[in-house]
Amino acid sequence: MNVAKSGYRVFSANSTTACTELAKKITERLGVELGKSVVYQESNRETRVDVKESVRGQDIFIIQTIPRDVNTAIMELLVMAYALKTSCAKNIIGVIPYFPYSKQCKMRKRGSIVCKLLASMLAKAGLTHIITMDLHQKEIQGFFSFPVDNLRASPFLLQYIQEEIPDYRNAIIVAKSPSAAKRAQSYAERLRLGLAVMHGEAQCSESDMADGRHSPPSVRNTTGHPGLELPWKHQAPFPGIELPIMMAKEKPPITVVGDVGGRIAIIVDDIVDDVVDFVAAAEILKERGAYKIYIMATHGLLSADAPRLIEESAIDEVVVTNTVPHEVQKLQCPKIKTVDVSMILAEAIRRIHNGESMAYLFRNITVDD
Repeated sequence: MNVAKSGYRVFSANSTTACTELAKKITERLGVELGKSVVYQESNRETRVDVKESVRGQDIFIIQTIPRDVNTAIMELLVMAYALKTSCAKNIIGVIPYFPYSKQCKMRKRGSIVCKLLASMLAKAGLTHIITMDLHQKEIQGFFSFPVDNLRASPFLLQYIQEEIPDYRNAIIVAKSPSAAKRAQSYAERLRLGLAVMHGEAQCSESDMADGRHSPPSVRNTTGHPGLELPWKHQAPFPGIELPIMMAKEKPPITVVGDVGGRIAIIVDDIVDDVVDFVAAAEILKERGAYKIYIMATHGLLSADAPRLIEESAIDEVVVTNTVPHEVQKLQCPKIKTVDVSMILAEAIRRIHNGESMAYLFRNITVDD
C-alpha cells in the first residue's frame, strides 16, 4: 500500500525498542510503514516527541503498549497526541491494548477513580477514539467522552486451548474467585467443558473495598452540651438514633466448588500481575487432584518476582497475549507462552479508517468475556 495515499498513518509512541514490536507487527499486517517520529527522554526525564512527517488531514493511529514504567508511557502518549493535534491531524485514535490504571476504576475509601482522570487527560490531549482490549471492567468505557472499542482476546486464547493443550476435552475451567466466575463460565460453555469456582480466605475480592461506604463507625456518645458539635467519631448522627453495628466479613477456609480430580485445570482471568494468588490457587488444585494447571489471561504484566514464582510453582504454563511486552520474563521462565493478537488490532484499524462496521470483530463474543 502506498502510505502517502492511504489517508492514515500509524505511529508508535514508545521510546523503548521492546515496546515497538507490536506496532511493527500491526503495520506489517496492514501493509504500511510505521510513521516517522522520535520519542525520547531528555536528561531531566522530560518526554519529548518529534513528528518527522506531515499528518495534516490524516487519520492517525498511535500504538502505545505499556511497559513497567507506566507513567512514562502515559506521558509519551499524551505528548504525542497533543503534538499531532497541533499538527492538524484529522482524527487521532489511540491503540492501547492494555489500558493502564484500569484496576483503579472504583472509589476506595478516600482514594480517587484514577481511570476516570486518565480518560479525561486523553480527551484533553486530543484523542478522538480508543481501541483497547479486555478492559478490567467494561463500565470503564463510560468514563470517556469519545468512542471506545473494547476488543476481546478470548477467541485467540480459546484457539490456543484447542490446538496446544493435549487432551483438552479432559479439562475443567476454573475461576480463582467468585468475581471471575462469569468469564470462566463463558469459556466453559464455548469449549463444552465443566466449571469450578474457588472461594475462601486466600482470595482477596476487589469489591470488599470498592466504594466509599466504609466510613469510620460512630461511637455512641451523647454526653455533653446539647448545642456543642462534636467531631464525627464522637457524635451520634441524630439524638436518640442508634445505627446498627456492622458485622465484619469472615471468609471461610478456601474451597473448590467443582470436581477437579484427574482433570486439567485451566484458570482464566484478564490480568496476570502479582502471581501470588495464582500460585496459591495452583497448590490447592494440585491437592484436589488436578494433574496439569494452565493460566490463561489477556494481559501478562508479570511484575516483580512473577517469573521466578511461576517457575517454582505447580503451574505448568502461563499463556498471555502480547498486549504487554514480556520478552524478558519469558527468558527467565520458559513456562510463559505468548499468543499474538496483532491480527485483530490491525483489522480494527483498517475498519475504523474505512468506516466499516466493527460487528465482525465481536461475532460469537458474549457479554461476560
